[in-house]
Amino acid sequence: MAEEEVRQERKFVKVKNAKSRFIKIKCPDCNSEQVTFIRASSVVNCSVCGSKLAVPTGGNIAVAGEIVGEI
Repeated sequence: MAEEEVRQERKFVKVKNAKSRFIKIKCPDCNSEQVTFIRASSVVNCSVCGSKLAVPTGGNIAVAGEIVGEI
């Protein structure tokens, strides 16, 4: 139950000034990496553990994990 509370308290940071349309996000829970569109219109979940990696904001996405690189 404590793990779920940590996931809910995670802060999302809006992506700014990205040179590419696709970014690679590293999951803070399981350290897997996932490629996503910078202007995704739906929530991006980790394909391994299912935690929420990014949420749409109307423009660029807000990311909870670490941005590893641009593709």
